[in-house]
Amino acid sequence: MSDVYKTAGVDVEAGYQAVELMKKHITRTNRAEVIGGVGAFAGLFDLTGFSYDEPVLVSGTDGVGTKLKIAFELDRHDTVGIDLVAMCVNDIVAQGADPLFFLDYIACGKTYPEKIEQIVKGIADGCVQSGTALIGGETAEMPGMYQDGEYDLAGFVVGIANKPDLISGTQIQAGDALIGLASSGVHSNGFSLVRKILSDRNLKLTDKPSELTTTIGEALLKPTKIYYQSISQLKKTVKVKGISHITGGGFYENLPRILPNGLGADIWLNSWEIPEILTFLQTQADLSIQAALGVFNMGIGMVVVVAQDEVDQALEALQACDSLAYLIGEVTDKSGVKLVER
Repeated sequence: MSDVYKTAGVDVEAGYQAVELMKKHITRTNRAEVIGGVGAFAGLFDLTGFSYDEPVLVSGTDGVGTKLKIAFELDRHDTVGIDLVAMCVNDIVAQGADPLFFLDYIACGKTYPEKIEQIVKGIADGCVQSGTALIGGETAEMPGMYQDGEYDLAGFVVGIANKPDLISGTQIQAGDALIGLASSGVHSNGFSLVRKILSDRNLKLTDKPSELTTTIGEALLKPTKIYYQSISQLKKTVKVKGISHITGGGFYENLPRILPNGLGADIWLNSWEIPEILTFLQTQADLSIQAALGVFNMGIGMVVVVAQDEVDQALEALQACDSLAYLIGEVTDKSGVKLVER
């Protein structure tokens, strides 16, 4: 049977080998609530041990986008899995949820077991960082759909929250403070523009410009930061009124998503440190800071809204868990995101 399928371009045996190689990585993510092991038709997760009065399941799905092209070119595949988990987990954390379990989908033109293992290792690393169990997934070999050596990733996460503790932004009011949590770099958005910048400027991923302390490729592949632990600690310290995950569309698209009608945000320029890779890309593309903030995170991966009288407590709590954070602005009574020189 496998030989017949192999003539069509699908190597079943390679798929079996990939599963064996990834088992040790999946095991690292286990939680007490996980039922069964690797290889069942579905992943099982026991919710009976939770004691929420009004439990709400919170879910999210995402991918890594064209950042994968960077991984293909450098033939490095052990970090994009962290990106996959981060993009999903950060979204549900922004709603006030605690992540529970994760599933992945890997589609490729040809199954290379060692490469699949490296991808899953990264996914497991991200799950460990966020306390999330990797309970299932799918590796689909699809010759003719994907080029040999290329693949795509998608992920799905489920978390839980007590209904009264969901973070919706409805309690935000003018005068509230905006605290920015530092990003690790480009994260996983804007890579179509990144690749265009590199092409237009004839830059190679292996180049190490004087403006950077690493090669361009190393800087671009730095994994997306996972904010679950920081936000979890922050929620124990202050009332978090709203959280915006700064992804595609930058500040202009994502901040308004959490603000009640009629409210806006003043963002104080020069109030945080911009990672060198983002400054480099901005310069190479000759982008104004206004334009750059509409595409990239420019050093802020998540924005948290708290009352003004809780700013110091919030910053101290974040510092205590080694999370770099800045006071970057405030909520205003005028719609829209406005950049303010300070």
